Amino acid sequence: MTKSSFPTRRFLLASAPLLMLGAAISKKPIASAGEVSASDQFSDSQWRRLSDEAWRSRLSPAAYNVLRREGTERPFTSPLNDEKREGVFACAGCQLPLFESRTKYYSGTGWPSFFDVIDGAVGTKIDRRLWMVRTEYHCARCLGHQGHVFSDGPAPTGLRYCNNGVALTFIPAE
Repeated sequence: MTKSSFPTRRFLLASAPLLMLGAAISKKPIASAGEVSASDQFSDSQWRRLSDEAWRSRLSPAAYNVLRREGTERPFTSPLNDEKREGVFACAGCQLPLFESRTKYYSGTGWPSFFDVIDGAVGTKIDRRLWMVRTEYHCARCLGHQGHVFSDGPAPTGLRYCNNGVALTFIPAE
């Protein structure tokens, strides 16, 4: 019997932390509007012209990391997980309404989850990081990263918009 040319399980387990560290370090700010497929209604938005320094001064470090560097907050840390009032959830970067409260549901994932978005509020792109292909979504106006959308949500859409709580603000209904 000859040795396999495939990496051993021990090698894969030992190298996984290094690969994940490399993926985390290589995250770059959103470079251009062309990366995200979104409606052209916001293509000339002042929010898209803000410099990286301007974003840093406007946002908390955690919000900056998620919205501008496509980071992820730790699960079960957002107070928005428990938000049950009527209202809208808006982008923390530019205040564009993204989700109506009636579309929020408990997914058990640790992040605020929604089964539908407000029409025209988000754009998407393919995310191939972490050895999988996922659909990432961003605010259509400022291109701030929100989270990923999955096809394991409830009816009527069957979608789960898994959002970073730090990327949202809640605006209660009047």
